[in-house]
Amino acid sequence: MNLPDCIYLRLVPFFLFFYSLPANDASAQQNGLYSYNDLSQTAYSRQKDSLEKFWVCPALYNEKSTQKKYKELWDARTVYIATAIDNNNYIKEQELYTYVNEILTSLTNSNKKLLKQQPLLLIDRSSAVNAYAIGGNIIAVNAGLICFAESREEIALVIAHELSHNILQHPDKSMREQAEYFTSPEYKQSLNDVLKEKYERYSRLKKVFQGYSIDRSRHHRYHEGDADSLAIVLLKNSGIGFDARFFLRLDSTDGQYKQPLRHPLKDYFASHDLQIAESWIQKKAKGLSTRNYNFRDTVSMDDSLKTHPDCAARYAATAKASDAGIKLTPVPSPIKEKANRILIWNLFDNMSFTACLYRILLEKDKGSTDAWYDFMIHNILQGLYFADRQLNRFRAIGIVPKEYISKDYYALQTLLEQMPRDNLEQFCATFRSLQFWQKLPADANGLKALMATLNTTDTNSDKAASAAAKNFLKTYNGSMYCEFASHFK
Repeated sequence: MNLPDCIYLRLVPFFLFFYSLPANDASAQQNGLYSYNDLSQTAYSRQKDSLEKFWVCPALYNEKSTQKKYKELWDARTVYIATAIDNNNYIKEQELYTYVNEILTSLTNSNKKLLKQQPLLLIDRSSAVNAYAIGGNIIAVNAGLICFAESREEIALVIAHELSHNILQHPDKSMREQAEYFTSPEYKQSLNDVLKEKYERYSRLKKVFQGYSIDRSRHHRYHEGDADSLAIVLLKNSGIGFDARFFLRLDSTDGQYKQPLRHPLKDYFASHDLQIAESWIQKKAKGLSTRNYNFRDTVSMDDSLKTHPDCAARYAATAKASDAGIKLTPVPSPIKEKANRILIWNLFDNMSFTACLYRILLEKDKGSTDAWYDFMIHNILQGLYFADRQLNRFRAIGIVPKEYISKDYYALQTLLEQMPRDNLEQFCATFRSLQFWQKLPADANGLKALMATLNTTDTNSDKAASAAAKNFLKTYNGSMYCEFASHFK
C-alpha cells in the first residue's frame, strides 16, 4: 500500500497452471524453500505470453498524439511486467501462494458483482512492506508485507485495498491522465516558455515537472481514500474483520531497519571465533558519509508530494467502520518464516548484502540457531569477497540512507565497506570449515563448492566459473540455488 499502487500493469483472463517437478528435484524441494521452477520465469511463462499477445491498447482518443502517448504508456506497463516475470521478481511457492490466494478467493467469491473473475495473484519477492495494483485484474503482494503483517485480517485489508484500485480502474485512469497532460496545450506551452529562456532552463523545467507531480500526488490521495472506503465494503461482504488501527501500524513500515540489535555487532562474529576490529566500524574521514547524524532524525516529506494520506488521517476516516470485538487470526509462523527466508535469499541474490545480513542478525536476536542462517552469512561473506575482487564491493553492500536505518545498521554497512580483503578472505575460509554444514542438504554444500571455485579462479578468466556453474545446474537442477549459479553459466 505504501509503494506506487498505480505502477502500471496488465491483464487479460489468464489461466494458472502448476509445473510438475523433475524426479530428481524431490530432495531439493523437501529441504529447500522452493524449487527453481517456482520462479516466475517458468511458473508464469504462459501468462506472460498471453499478456504480450492479447493485451491490446484500446483506441480511446481521436487526437493522434494523445492516442500515441497513451499507447506508449500502455505498452510500457506490458514490458514492465513481462520483464519482471523474466527477471524472476515473482515466485509461486505453493505454501505461500496458497495462503495468500485463499484470502483473495474469499474476497472474490463474496463480491461477485464487483469482481467477475478470480484475479491473478503474484507474490513479489521484495522486502518492501507493500502490495500493488497492476490494473485489469492483477495484484501483487510482497513477501515483505507477509513478514510484517501480524494477522490474516491485516493482509486481507491490503489486498482489498489493491483490489479496489483495480475495480475503480485507478491504474488505467492514471495512464489516461498522463497521456492527456503530456499532449495538452498547457504542457506544450510550458515547454516552449522554458525553451525561450536563455538561462536557467533546467531549473525552470524542474518546476514544470514538480508542479505536475504535486497536482498528481494530491489527486492520487483522493484515489487512496476511495480505495480505503471500497476495501472496507469488500471486507465486510466477506465476513473478514476490519480494525482501522491497521492503518496506524503502516506508519512503521519504513523503519524495518531502524530496529537495533540486541548485542554489539562484534559478538555475532565472535560466536564463530571471528574477531572484528573496532577500526572497521569507525567512521573515517572518507567513506559512506562523514556528515554528523544522531540516528534520531526522521524523514519528512512535503505533504503535497505524498501519494497516500497520512496514516493517522486514514485511521480517523475509517475508525467508525471498525468491527467491535474483532478477533484476529495470526499469520501462521511457518508462513512468516518462509516469506522471511525467501526475501533474505532474494536480497542476497540481488547483492543487497547489508540488508540481507542485518535481517539474519535480527533472526539471531530472536534465538534462532537454524543452520540455514549461518549458511547465508557464509554466502554473504563469499559474495562480498567476490565483489571486492571484481572491484565492485561498494555496490554489493547496498547502501541505505541514514534516515531509514539504526546506528547498528550503519555500523554494519561501515564494517562491510572497511573490512580488509585479507580478513574477509580469512572469514570466508573459517565459515567453510564450521560444523553447521553437516546439517545442510547436498545442494547447499554444492553451492559452497561453487562459491569456493568462484573465489579461487583468476578474475580475468570465466571458464572455470562457467564450468562450475554448469555442473551445479546439472547436479541440482531443481534447487532454488540454481538461481545464483545461473548468473555464471
